[in-house]
Amino acid sequence: MQKIVELWTKRNFRCDCGNSKFGESFCKLFPKKDVENIENLYNHNFKGLYCTCDRLYPDPNVEEQEEMIQCVVCEDWFHEEHLGLASSNEIPRDEEGEPSYEDFICKTCSAICSFLSLYPQRIWAGQSEDAVLSAGKDKNVLEDLPSACDGAKLETNISSHGSSGKEKSSGNATCEPIFVGEASVMAESSQKNMNSTCVLGADVVVTSAVLESKPLFLSKGWRDILCRCEKCSDVYNQKKIHYLLDKYDSIAEYEKIAKQKREEKLQQQEGDELNFLNKLGHVEKIELLSGLADFKDEFRSFLESFDASKTVTSSDVQQIFENLAKKRRRVQ
Repeated sequence: MQKIVELWTKRNFRCDCGNSKFGESFCKLFPKKDVENIENLYNHNFKGLYCTCDRLYPDPNVEEQEEMIQCVVCEDWFHEEHLGLASSNEIPRDEEGEPSYEDFICKTCSAICSFLSLYPQRIWAGQSEDAVLSAGKDKNVLEDLPSACDGAKLETNISSHGSSGKEKSSGNATCEPIFVGEASVMAESSQKNMNSTCVLGADVVVTSAVLESKPLFLSKGWRDILCRCEKCSDVYNQKKIHYLLDKYDSIAEYEKIAKQKREEKLQQQEGDELNFLNKLGHVEKIELLSGLADFKDEFRSFLESFDASKTVTSSDVQQIFENLAKKRRRVQ
């Protein structure tokens, strides 16, 4: 007996159909498959279990299914009550109650992303302007950190880690310092050092603070802020989270692409139907429309006379078509 489970997105998974897990059976779409997908990673979602509570989804023991949120790192799903928040009201939402964050990181995976503590407060969703400014002054956080794609450089002194990281400019870039607290942001017009100069101006390996084990909600466009220098890229690779630099990896992009594909498929279907009608002659079109009208009338009559407490069977459906055939013979 086959069991269907909901996986949603799983970046470290390829279909196992037709490989060694299925004995001598072969995939009908791609017969020549690897014997084993060695890069596949399987969590308890593949058993139909989710969250830290290991519950099924849909859960047969509850009347109303609870909403779950997917972690962008481990890709597991979590119930709101098991996120580690004091209240579900702490989840960033807009005035209409819709999520106002782009990505979520569970409290277990937050330790992997401790380097995020070096970024400005605007990377977090749901931060008010006053809270951002206050946190920036108290923690020496760079408030106006430019996008990593702009080739920006930072010159900063992070006293809380007991280290001073200064990056000297190379090339003929034009810089304009913007002072925020004890930090100065050097926004340069040249992009020559985009991949060599760390926009944080600090050794992310040494100075990255250990975040408290708590869920993280990231603001929209937060991936654009991430540094793409060689040292930071090495950190992403070591932690196996390099996919965070891929803008197409986000749930928002996934849903956007899926929506585009659905619209394209609908347009194609509508086009096929229109082409079919255009190929018909005038008499054939009239006969088709008349047949559809007859079917609609017969189906309505069936529903009006059918006992709602009974189940519609295949013989009932067959009877509808037999009645239609009798009407056609009488007309002819």
